[in-house]
Amino acid sequence: MNKPTIERLYAVTEATWPARKRWQEGCWTIRDGGGAGSRVSSATLLDGVVHEEDIGVAEAAMRDIGQVPLFMVREGEAVLDGLLANQGYAIKDPVRFYIVELTGDPPAPVTYDCWPPLEVQKEIWKAGGIGAARLDVMARGVEPKTTLLARKQGRAAGNCYVGVDRDIAMAHAIEVPVGLRRQGAGRALVQGAMRWAMQQGASWLSLIVTEANSGAHQLYASLGMSVVGHYHYRIKAE
Repeated sequence: MNKPTIERLYAVTEATWPARKRWQEGCWTIRDGGGAGSRVSSATLLDGVVHEEDIGVAEAAMRDIGQVPLFMVREGEAVLDGLLANQGYAIKDPVRFYIVELTGDPPAPVTYDCWPPLEVQKEIWKAGGIGAARLDVMARGVEPKTTLLARKQGRAAGNCYVGVDRDIAMAHAIEVPVGLRRQGAGRALVQGAMRWAMQQGASWLSLIVTEANSGAHQLYASLGMSVVGHYHYRIKAE
């Protein structure tokens, strides 16, 4: 089976981790993230054609809703990247898309799945900087969706959120408490996401991770996941 295109994965991201509101402004898609982070608060180019004067249109739209201007620069958007750099926008959080085909028997159950998330999961996320605004994103995500909870030594050891858009599942908000990292909880969560996604009829599991997270890259590669694309943000200090 051919791997999904990077354009398809952008669409899966929108479906499983949606902004509070999004609309078209000139040649841009503008997103109101409600304080839930870069992915749901960035402007993206609609058709790949952009001119210097177009940057101001997006800036004004984002400032009107109280957001610092932030642009997602995707593959093939070198002109946009150059225009933003010339206007003083710095690169922020380069990321990789990972994906794996779901084949054979699902992994043995190593996590618990539930929706809506439990209070203990909310506490883990809150400690990792994933607060109420991101929980709201999960609530807006398409069905089917779930959260996964890993346990180690009789205690909650990490959780994540997973949503499915047609044949592709995407895992988000993977969080393991600092004192419990490198003990297998992250692996259990990804394997749990694979199992749950297969049960929903998905053919692929995908996720997004920052370039700086070297430990996560090692983990995902060891689970048979491969990199299928990149993007980064550009932001200007206000």
